[in-house]
Amino acid sequence: MDAILLQILNGLDKGSAYALIALGLTLIFGTLGVVNFAHGALFMIGAFCAVTLQKIFNLSYEVVDETQTDFLGNPLKVKTPYVESWFGPELGATIIDWSVPLAILFAIPIMLMVGYVMERGLIKHFYKRPHADQILVTFGLAIVLQEIIKYFFGANPIQTPPPAALSGSVDLGVALGFDPNAIIYPIWRLVYFLFAVLIIGGVFSFLQFTTFGMVVRAGMADRETVGLLGINIDRRFTIMFGIAAAVAGLAGVMYGPLNPPNYHMGMDFLVLSFVVVVVGGMGSLPGAVLAGFLLGILESFASTTWATTTIPGINQIIIYLVAIIVLLTRPRGLMGRKGVMEE
Repeated sequence: MDAILLQILNGLDKGSAYALIALGLTLIFGTLGVVNFAHGALFMIGAFCAVTLQKIFNLSYEVVDETQTDFLGNPLKVKTPYVESWFGPELGATIIDWSVPLAILFAIPIMLMVGYVMERGLIKHFYKRPHADQILVTFGLAIVLQEIIKYFFGANPIQTPPPAALSGSVDLGVALGFDPNAIIYPIWRLVYFLFAVLIIGGVFSFLQFTTFGMVVRAGMADRETVGLLGINIDRRFTIMFGIAAAVAGLAGVMYGPLNPPNYHMGMDFLVLSFVVVVVGGMGSLPGAVLAGFLLGILESFASTTWATTTIPGINQIIIYLVAIIVLLTRPRGLMGRKGVMEE
């Protein structure tokens, strides 16, 4: 039982990333009808927002420390971060240590701006174009953004460690009634899952309980009628594009400590996230979240030694096998609207 719970936890961890990216994808498709293949790049940009803030916090200047000398007895030059100089050694060190969580505040305005510029500068010109055109232009944009990140940050992964207080592991076995050390799980993975639940709950609450969200949901169901009521639905959809970009970016910010950011991480998640969206149902927000966690758990179980020994390579194809089965039996996906993807 403890092994099963461990695999479920691993699945929820990976499923959190799938669900967050798929949620943003579905928001864009449900509101604007655009298949956005640049969404994975937004996930990548969010991760590099954390990298950038970490580099900013570590900007240093050299001072001569009379208390330290080299082998010749000369005072050593020591690098001191500006943050420690401004806020003091203890608070400055804490700020540097917590750079990843603080990057959330740094990334939100950046991702909102990136989403707004992307939608107003490019995406709006392809609303009425075929989905094939949308895929080609957004995929090209993703490649451009990927190469820009590669140019400025290099091709190698960059470590973005979690805060020291959250970098260890916790014994969940005792808390769940198992033997000690039965389930040892990294704290940051639990933090990421809880963060994903918080973001998903926030998005659903925003759409469900605010006037803005109610108008957006009405526009998703019948855009023309909402427009005839004198509501500028296009402006609200542009804001939703920015929110979707922010969701993807925040997912990337918090994912950095789990997997060091690199310039192609967006592409790594892009295809899988689209599979998640299709399985959940195009345009269905609950479907995207459900499919994200479900496929994450299935992938986790398929990665066990027993599964890979019984069916070699099953961990690489399990998501696509599930997608084939779902689309053959239910073309609209698990929770998709009738008529979507059934033509």
